[in-house]
Amino acid sequence: MPKSRRDKKVSLTKTDRKGLSEKQQIIEEIQMCREKYENVFLFTVQNMRNSKLKEIRTKWKNSRFFFGKNRVMQLGLKLVSDEDKLGKLEAGMDQLREQMIGQCGLLFTSETKETVLDWFDSYIVDEYARSGFRATQTVKLEAGHLEEFSHAIEPHLRSLGMPTKLDRGVVTLYKEYTVCEKNKVLTPEQARILKLLGKPMAKFKIIINCCYTAKEGFELINNRDVEPKKKSKTSSTGIQNQKSSVALTASDTDGDEDEEDEDSEMELDEDDNVSNDEEI
Repeated sequence: MPKSRRDKKVSLTKTDRKGLSEKQQIIEEIQMCREKYENVFLFTVQNMRNSKLKEIRTKWKNSRFFFGKNRVMQLGLKLVSDEDKLGKLEAGMDQLREQMIGQCGLLFTSETKETVLDWFDSYIVDEYARSGFRATQTVKLEAGHLEEFSHAIEPHLRSLGMPTKLDRGVVTLYKEYTVCEKNKVLTPEQARILKLLGKPMAKFKIIINCCYTAKEGFELINNRDVEPKKKSKTSSTGIQNQKSSVALTASDTDGDEDEEDEDSEMELDEDDNVSNDEEI
């Protein structure tokens, strides 16, 4: 069979790196939004779902959402000015940058603070729980026919641990089965079964943590439990002192060993003299 012309191997080393250009573009867009919009809100997402976040973006077409790396977004919010003469905008942006810890995003809008808070407080959507989530209720299935399932899915249900079989082409649970118990962590199999049963236990919600408005400046709305990681820095003098102490202890032990060796040599000499005297 002749070799196809489309069958060509492409080395991944020849692909273009778009990381730096995309980061620079995000920084420039944040800087433009900082000048265009009056208010900036820092938010976190509870039970993140990309589809729900896209729906919110379509509903807030007159605003801009940024959900990326904190370092990149912090560079977009950073303002260059004299350290001695920090204005209201610079100080507010610095406080906003300090709150960017963990997974968070930015919302640039010209809507008032009351409008944003009221809308996001009321926006709660039920979602299916994932593995690692604690069950909010106990779900038990009685033995009998499961007519909501097709016969083709029966092997998949058995692979998830459900005691099922086909009875005249109908999926049947031949004994009682507990899918999950309240306040217990869900396994991946339990999460898939709950999704197949159509029982959502999680809620998608966006929480506004803090904001900067043109009228009021920076304001902390909801405190977060996440704390910044502090790097332990040891001073150079401390390291030198540790090295010198180690060197001193090593030299002291060497001196002690030398003294012990000299004493043992003296004892050996005396023993040799005694043995020689006895032989004489």
